[in-house]
Amino acid sequence: RTQVIGHFGTLQVPLPPGAFLQPTQAGEIALSAGVERAFPRSGYFADLFAGCGSFSGRLENRGKVDAFEIEGAAVSALAKSSGTNLRAYRRDLLQRPLKARELNRYDGVVFDPPRCGCEEQAREMAICRVPTIVSVSCNPLTFARDAAILIRGGYQLESVQMVDQFLWSHHIELVGVFRRK
Repeated sequence: RTQVIGHFGTLQVPLPPGAFLQPTQAGEIALSAGVERAFPRSGYFADLFAGCGSFSGRLENRGKVDAFEIEGAAVSALAKSSGTNLRAYRRDLLQRPLKARELNRYDGVVFDPPRCGCEEQAREMAICRVPTIVSVSCNPLTFARDAAILIRGGYQLESVQMVDQFLWSHHIELVGVFRRK
């Protein structure tokens, strides 16, 4: 009967029923740390496929964050959050990806797409001028496909971190950091 609140960095989000969360706290901390290490201490950031803001919340204390998500309940929860530097937008990035000209305003972009990856969004990111892009993925195959698109577009894969948060399974999460050459 009490609203469940998600804590992501300094951000407090009233979680909607069925909200997507990372399966383990240790995994969420490891993924978030990988994202945070990649970005400058201040700037303007985009969180694509933001869910309820697990990465947005940790970037929000560094500057402005635009969070893009298709799920209306998650967007509404982000809009009701404690974030003062956060704006949430409902957008289907698989059908209507952010264009390069829209991405160019950001100092960093993090994207955490569904298992199918985000091929069309990756194509737009590959031609943008964002200095740092971080990919978080639960599917090594679509991570590799989207990474290849970014690399062909002039990004260099700086690091890949594996996070084993699905104990006793073959599933892993990846955090890849891409820098514009």
